[in-house]
Amino acid sequence: MEVFYDRGRAHELESLEEQYEREGFSFVVIYGRRRVGKTSTISEFIRRGDKRAIRFTATENTNSVNMEGFSKSVFSMFPRPSSQGGFPSWEGAMDYIVERAGGERLVLSIDEYPYLAKAYPPLSSELQRHIDLVLKDTNIMLILCGSSMSFMERQVLGYQSPLYGRRTAQLRVDPLDYLDSAEFFGDACAEDKLLGYAVTGGVPQHLSTIAEAGTVEKGIAASFFRKKGLLYEEPYNLLKQELRQPATYNAIIGTVANGATRMNEIASKTGMEGGAAAVYVKNLVDLGILEKEAPMFAKDNRNGVYRIKDGMYRFWYRFVPGAVTLIDAGDERVYEDLVRPSINDFMGPAFEDICKQYLMRLNLKREMPFIFNRIGRWWGGNPVTKRETEIDIVASSPEGGRIVMGECKWRNREAGRDVYESMRDNAVLFPDKDVHYYIFSKSGFTPGLEEEAERNERLTLVGINDLFRA
Repeated sequence: MEVFYDRGRAHELESLEEQYEREGFSFVVIYGRRRVGKTSTISEFIRRGDKRAIRFTATENTNSVNMEGFSKSVFSMFPRPSSQGGFPSWEGAMDYIVERAGGERLVLSIDEYPYLAKAYPPLSSELQRHIDLVLKDTNIMLILCGSSMSFMERQVLGYQSPLYGRRTAQLRVDPLDYLDSAEFFGDACAEDKLLGYAVTGGVPQHLSTIAEAGTVEKGIAASFFRKKGLLYEEPYNLLKQELRQPATYNAIIGTVANGATRMNEIASKTGMEGGAAAVYVKNLVDLGILEKEAPMFAKDNRNGVYRIKDGMYRFWYRFVPGAVTLIDAGDERVYEDLVRPSINDFMGPAFEDICKQYLMRLNLKREMPFIFNRIGRWWGGNPVTKRETEIDIVASSPEGGRIVMGECKWRNREAGRDVYESMRDNAVLFPDKDVHYYIFSKSGFTPGLEEEAERNERLTLVGINDLFRA
C-alpha cells in the first residue's frame, strides 16, 4: 500500500535513507510492538532503489538453528560451495560478509534480534567487538530490529548493553494516527474511518484485517467476534509473546478496563501487593498498553490515573470477554446485538484522542492561534459551580498565558450553544489566561452555535469531515 509508506511511514523511510546515504558504517536500531509494520517498512526501504541487502529474520529457536538460517541468507547473496556448510560462529559470518561486500554499500538487516540474543547471550558483546574492530571501517549498514520492546530498550539501547553508544540512529515505530489510518479504508465515510482507527489503535496489520472485510463494521464483527477471527485472541497472544506472566497482566488490564484507575484499586482488585502491582503496571506502561494521566497543570502525576492507552486493547477488553460464551457457540450477531448499541460510549474517549491528534497536526503546521507545547485533559473541582468538572482537551502555550479548551461530542445530536456556554463557565478555572475554544462534534452543530462561531473569532467548530483536512 504505497500511501502507507508515503504518509504513515515517511519519517521512518526518510531516516533510513539518510543512514544509507551517509559515508561509512551505519548502525540502525528499529523497535516497536508487534504488527506495527517494522518489517514491511524495512522491506520498502530496501525495495526503493533496489538496494543490495542481506535479510534474516530470527525465530524463537536454538542458536544453531538460527545460525543455519542466517548462513542461508548470507549465501543467497554471496554464494560459496555447499560442501563447506554453514558458519561455525557469528564472528566468522560477519568476517565473511565484510570480505565479500568488498567495500561497497550493503544493508545487513537482522529482524527479531531478541530471539538471537536470548538463544546466544554473548552475541551482543561479539557484535560490539566486531563493530569496534572491523565494521566501523566498512560501508555496511547494519539494522537490528525487534518486537520485544523491553528487550530492545534495555539490552540493545540501554546503558548496560555492550552495544550502547554504537548506533548511528534509532527508530521507534509507533502505531499510525487517525489520519494515516484512514487511508486503509478508502472511500468509507468519516465516521467509519474513525471507528476503524479506534478499534485497532492504528496498528497497520489490524487496520488491514478490518479493511479486507469490505466495510468497517463487517471487519470488526468478523475479526473480533468470530472464533476464527484474527483479532479474537490477539491481545492475550501478544501478552504471551512479550511477557512472562500473561495471566497476571491480563487481570490487570481487565481491572483497569472495568474502572480501577488508581494503583491501590488495581492492587486490591487483583489481590496483589502494591509494590508487585506497580512493577506489572510499569511494564504495561512501557509497552504502550496502559498510560498514567494527570490533570493539565498538575505539579506532579502522583494523583494521576491509569487508563488503557492502546485502542485495540481498549475495545477488546470492553466487549470481547463478556461475549466469549456466545462467540464460542458460533453466535454471529454478537456485534449487532451487544456491541453496536454501546459503540458511541466506546467512541467517546477515542474521539478525544483523535481530536488531540488533529490539534497536534495543526500545531505542527502552525495553523493554531498560538504554538502550544502541552496538551492533555483537566479534571478537578470548580470553585464557582461547586462541582467536579472535566475538560476534554486543554492545550497550553510555553509561557502558560494562552490556552485552548476543547470539548469533544461523539453523539447522535448536534452540539448547541449550551456546550459553548458550559465551556465559558469553566474558563474561570484558568484566570488571567487568553482562552480559545474548540468544539468537535460527530453530528454537526445547531444553527445558533454556528452563528456564534461566525461572529466569535475565539470559537472554532470542527466536524468529523473537517478532521480529514488537517
